[in-house]
Amino acid sequence: MGNTHSDEFADDVAIVTGSGVNTGSVIAMRLAASGAAVVVNYRRAEEGALDTVKRIREAGGRAIAVQADVTRQDEVNAMVEKAIAAFGPPSILVNNANVRSFRPIMEITLEEWRQTLGPTLDGTFFCVQACVPHMRKRGRGTIVNIGGGSGHSGRPQRCHVAAAKAGLAGMTGSLAAELAPDDITVNCIVPGKIDIRPPSPDRSKLVAHTPLGRAGEMDEIAALVEFLCSSRCRYMTGQMLHANGAAYVTIA
Repeated sequence: MGNTHSDEFADDVAIVTGSGVNTGSVIAMRLAASGAAVVVNYRRAEEGALDTVKRIREAGGRAIAVQADVTRQDEVNAMVEKAIAAFGPPSILVNNANVRSFRPIMEITLEEWRQTLGPTLDGTFFCVQACVPHMRKRGRGTIVNIGGGSGHSGRPQRCHVAAAKAGLAGMTGSLAAELAPDDITVNCIVPGKIDIRPPSPDRSKLVAHTPLGRAGEMDEIAALVEFLCSSRCRYMTGQMLHANGAAYVTIA
């Protein structure tokens, strides 16, 4: 993250779900580097969440780690209350928590189906309901959903993931239209293959089909989140932002 801070989000409080590890952690650090007070949410990745908070604080930022299962409405409400107690009402919400796997359709159990849809759909629903009243009082807010390419194109063994991410896309558009009068923007970033470490087993196959010839960097997704939250991006809402190196292109 570095030690250079700006005050772009000095008056903002951001909640980033599933931000103990990987891209979520980088998003949290990026927002903190721009001045936001950040709630680093995690379900099981306590070590990663505490490390993310430590790195934010060492760089001069503000952050707390809050354990909450976003599929439980009571825990989401408690998380928002902790955010308010520590920093004030949330004005930025990044719905990043998700569960992903590859599984043939006939092998997907009911439990795995629900565990996949829960964090993406229930979690987003609960977090939005908990945060929107505070954004309305403030007179402005930003919601960024982190989607997935399988929700926009056919992918084998991803039926459950595709259902979750396609549902998130639908929620994004509907919420954007409903919350626009409150000056609350709602957009969805749809990452392609992102280079996390250690690389996932399917990395080489997917990168081979990416015209740009490489995987994306986590900070490239975090930069998009930062832009969507900024004062320079108040007219864009209800949109899918595909960041995939031209692996999937929409023309309409």
